[in-house]
Amino acid sequence: MSNAHENFLCYNEIMTSRKLLRLLRSFSIAISIILIWRGTWYLLDLVDQHFFGGNHIFTAIGGIIVGILILYFPDHDLKELSKL
Repeated sequence: MSNAHENFLCYNEIMTSRKLLRLLRSFSIAISIILIWRGTWYLLDLVDQHFFGGNHIFTAIGGIIVGILILYFPDHDLKELSKL
């Protein structure tokens, strides 16, 4: 085998391992976000049940208000909503 061919094979192995690591990292980030969302969902269900007798309307409205405020305060506009 020529030296150039060996270098090409080595380069391909490095790129393949980098792509695999990038894929694994992206997958682990996605799973982490889903688990955080799931935990938050269950905690809000407990808040609904404990404080509001299982009525989800109060935390739903509260969540919408808090979400809009979080989007508004950094730039004092709601341009992020136009991206939806």
